[in-house]
Amino acid sequence: MTTASDWVQGARPRTLPAAAAPVLVGTGAAAQLGEANLGRAALALGVALALQVGVNYANDYSDGIRGTDVDRVGPLRLTASGTASPGTVKGAAFAAFGVAALLGLALVALSGQWWLLAVGALAIAAAWGYTGGKRPYGYRGLGEVGVFVFFGLVAVLGTTYTQADELSWPAWVGAVAVGMLACALLMANNLRDVPTDALVGKRTLAVRLGERRSRQVYAALVVLPVLLGGVVCAFASPWALLVLLLLAPAVVLAVTVLLGARGKALVPVLAGTGMLELGFGVLLGLGLAL
Repeated sequence: MTTASDWVQGARPRTLPAAAAPVLVGTGAAAQLGEANLGRAALALGVALALQVGVNYANDYSDGIRGTDVDRVGPLRLTASGTASPGTVKGAAFAAFGVAALLGLALVALSGQWWLLAVGALAIAAAWGYTGGKRPYGYRGLGEVGVFVFFGLVAVLGTTYTQADELSWPAWVGAVAVGMLACALLMANNLRDVPTDALVGKRTLAVRLGERRSRQVYAALVVLPVLLGGVVCAFASPWALLVLLLLAPAVVLAVTVLLGARGKALVPVLAGTGMLELGFGVLLGLGLAL
C-alpha cells in the first residue's frame, strides 16, 4: 500500500526550489517596475509547483515503464519499485497538470493576457514529452533545453508579465540566470545517473558529454548565474549585489563535482543545488524589489 510519505518522496521535493525561484525573481522584477501583485505571484507559484510535481510524477511513470529506473541511485521511484501502479502514478501526474492548468487559467483571467494560455499548454506538453511519448526529448539530450526555456525564461518572464504587463532587461537577465541554475539541477541529477542511463539507452546530455565535460558544464551553470544576477543586475538595482553572497556555496558545489563526486555523493549536491537556486531567487528578487 502506497503511503503519503511514498508520494512525497515520489514528488522529489529537492527539485521544488526550481519552481519557486523563477516566481521570486519575476516578482522582484515586477516590483522594480512598480507593479508587483502578491495575489498573482501566489497563483504563479502554484502553477510552477504543480508543474514541477507533475513533471516528477510523469518522469517516474515514463522511466518506470521503460525500465530505466530499475537500477539507480537516489530517492524512491514509485513505478520502478512497484510501490504504486503505473496507472496510478500517471494519474497523479495528470492531476498535478490539471491543478497547474486551473491556476494558470485564473492567473490569465486576472492579467487579461489570454494568449498566455497557449504558452501554458506548451509548458504542459513539454513537461509530459520530457520522458513521455514515443520520442521523449529527454532521452535525446535535450532535457536542459526544455528546462531552460520553461523553468527559466517562461517562468520568470511570465511571472513578471502577468503582474506588470511589460518586461525589463533585469527580468531577462534573471530569467537566463534562473534557467541556468535549473539546468544545473538537472545536470546534477543526470550526472549521478550516467552509468545506469547509458546502459539502458537514455542519452541525456550528461551521457552525451561524458562525465568530465558534464562536470565542467555543471560548474559553469552554478557559478555564472550568481555573477550574472549579482553583477549585471546591480546596474539596475545595487541591492542585487546581495546575490554575490551565494558565490561561496556555488564554488563549493562546483569544486565538489569537479573533484569527482559520484553516485550517492551527488545526492547532497542535488539538494544543495536546489537550495542555491532558491537562495538566488530570494536574494535577486529582494534585490530587484528594494
